[in-house]
Amino acid sequence: MVSIYDGFDGSREDLGNYVSLSKELRAKTVLDIGCGTGCLAYLLADQGFNVIGVEPAKASLDFARNKPNAEKIQWILGDATILPPLAVDLALMTGNVAQVFVTDQSWHETLIGVKLALNQNGHFVFEVRDPAQKAWLQWTREKTYQRVSLPQVGNVEGWCEVIDVSNEIVNFRWTYIFESDGFTISSDSIIRFREREAIENSLHEAGFAVKEIRESELTCHSLKEI
Repeated sequence: MVSIYDGFDGSREDLGNYVSLSKELRAKTVLDIGCGTGCLAYLLADQGFNVIGVEPAKASLDFARNKPNAEKIQWILGDATILPPLAVDLALMTGNVAQVFVTDQSWHETLIGVKLALNQNGHFVFEVRDPAQKAWLQWTREKTYQRVSLPQVGNVEGWCEVIDVSNEIVNFRWTYIFESDGFTISSDSIIRFREREAIENSLHEAGFAVKEIRESELTCHSLKEI
């Protein structure tokens, strides 16, 4: 499945915001947590940043490592809880990475790991969805369907559907059909929609000071399976 992720994610115009923030914060070293196939890591490296990409899914990390100029980036297999004291200027989580930690314990342990990876004046930037917007109501086959033509793969159809919504937890499924042979594969994911107050409290408990919260309109490509 990793071979089709980039094609279904599209141009990832949202990543430009993270490049701009990295420049705004005058970062030199940037940690991309949950870097996936390396889209942001490569974009930052091309802009002259020293980049470290950490990813728990070996298939995704191997795919990232096989892209051109992979040597510009330091790759780590794992998650934020296993990081050494890197002393980076900036740590980032894009898309729904910050929402995959569905338990309070896993989220807290991740925040502690991020805190330890930053230097004394480092920043942590991530995005989450506002639960009040109920983004999952848009995650239907009709509204998420794509048909993408991919090199060496051919045409692939894909769509998302919500399986269950319980309190703050949303369980959803991506389904893909490879037209060349009719092969179908599905991937289930679970994310948590925390309230703003709970997120701020968790950050304070981990030793962070909340500097700023910015609002933006998320686009469909931000929804991907984990």
